[in-house]
Amino acid sequence: MRRLRTALCNRLGIDLPIVQAPVGSAAGPELVAAVSEAGGLGMLALTWHTPEQARLSIRRTQELTTRPFGANLVLDFPVDDLLTVCLDEGVPIMSTFWGDPSRMTARIRGAGALHLHTVGEVAEAVHAVAGGVDVVVAQGWEAGGHVRGGTTTLALVPAVVDAVGPIPVVAAGGIADGRGIAAVLALGAQGAMLGTRFIATNEAVTHEVYRQHLVTATGVEAVYTRCFDGGWPHAPHRALRNATLRGWEAAGEPATPHRPGEGDVVAVDAAGQHHCRYADQIPLPGMTGDLGDMALYAGQSVNLVHDVLPAARLVHDMAEQAATTVGLLHSLAAR
Repeated sequence: MRRLRTALCNRLGIDLPIVQAPVGSAAGPELVAAVSEAGGLGMLALTWHTPEQARLSIRRTQELTTRPFGANLVLDFPVDDLLTVCLDEGVPIMSTFWGDPSRMTARIRGAGALHLHTVGEVAEAVHAVAGGVDVVVAQGWEAGGHVRGGTTTLALVPAVVDAVGPIPVVAAGGIADGRGIAAVLALGAQGAMLGTRFIATNEAVTHEVYRQHLVTATGVEAVYTRCFDGGWPHAPHRALRNATLRGWEAAGEPATPHRPGEGDVVAVDAAGQHHCRYADQIPLPGMTGDLGDMALYAGQSVNLVHDVLPAARLVHDMAEQAATTVGLLHSLAAR
């Protein structure tokens, strides 16, 4: 494989500038470890865990890999106890999102860990750096899942790079293959974070129904909305248009509790727990019901998801394609 390494790789202790986004319930230890073992950076999503669940997830990941991995916490929720668990267990890289990171930075850096924070606009990036974060993740509007800002990746990333340099920037949103990775490196980012593409991997904790929706969907079906807000009110997100979303739109997008079918049970999980329409829960293995009516988070890069692959193969294929693309650009510049 051609060399594909940035200064960020040295900083994080990884081989490739590829970061797996902390895609909620889908980001379990098996996915995180597979990405890290392949040379990228896997990220656990721990916000909705209890402290003991978080501890078990971290320890399981440590059993599966000796390579660096990270853990993500959403600052719109009470996560202080979870941060304590992460630092006590020696997680080397902490990622935060959706809030002011400055209250966490001293604790993270004091424990010897690095602090990544995801932003959606330039001013937010400047504020994060002033608060002491080590790496800024610039998330473009085309991203899947919960979306922080309103600027596209192509416009946001170079602006953030200019505003916070020499602090390294990771680009997120709309990236699903090596060409996208090469593109954001050309914009000045030192790494790329991918979410939608990693949901469609063998190791992701996702139901086959969800994976097949990703494989067959087009980018226009990935809608910016506030439909699936159960559990995280008022947080905009991007998800695939389905029966739940179409019905809500046809009704004029009413607020809770006036949404059509609100309270309908659309899925039952392996433990017998019911999951209702408009919840922010994705389809998980072992669930039964109308799983296609649940939150199917996906970014506009779903256009580029054509199959379900092992995570390690995906990382290697993307790195090879990115390196080839960078080499092509070099050869064009030399003409």
